[in-house]
Amino acid sequence: MTLLATKIISDTWIDADWQEFMQLTENPDYEKGKFYYYQGKLRIEMSPLGNDHASDHSIVNTAINNYSALKNINLNGKDNCSYRKTGYQEAQPDLSYYIGDIVNAIPYGTSIIKLDDFPPPTLVVEIANYSLKDDRGEKRLLYEEIGVKEYWIVDVKKSEIIAFKIENQGSYRIRESLVLPHLKLSLLEEALRMTREKNHSQVNAWLLEKFNL
Repeated sequence: MTLLATKIISDTWIDADWQEFMQLTENPDYEKGKFYYYQGKLRIEMSPLGNDHASDHSIVNTAINNYSALKNINLNGKDNCSYRKTGYQEAQPDLSYYIGDIVNAIPYGTSIIKLDDFPPPTLVVEIANYSLKDDRGEKRLLYEEIGVKEYWIVDVKKSEIIAFKIENQGSYRIRESLVLPHLKLSLLEEALRMTREKNHSQVNAWLLEKFNL
């Protein structure tokens, strides 16, 4: 029985060659899935994301955009964008950003960003509600190989951000962003905790005040 004739178990890494992976990306049964490919294994995430994931996704994205605007940091953001190195890697992070000198590296009209032709994003963010173990494990290794500069994991259940500086295909933990200079991750964590009791307008107003200090 071929892989394509088998019902794919979501949120699990499965042995597959690149051709099988590509065929699955075109399968309408998985059109709402998020796709990853790394070291001869594929992963399709089909779990319902739900309110908590969506809320943290929104507040983190807004915070990054507002901070960049206030600090005059050149930034372009991507929401659930696919990155592909043909035959080897694919990732579809929740959020990703091109920052600084490569801010305009991806022209409009581009669908999947092919890493054979374009640079990887500067910053990648995964919102982890049910996927924390994998986000800390295989996906971190995948982003190390892709060559992003910074990788954040938002732990929805704990309102924490686990962040890594990536260089030379390795990574180490950080508590202050280097690609968004002087942005303390503890401030964003406090904002995440506030969203459990306050609406996003109130939290964003608080963040803007803090960013302006």
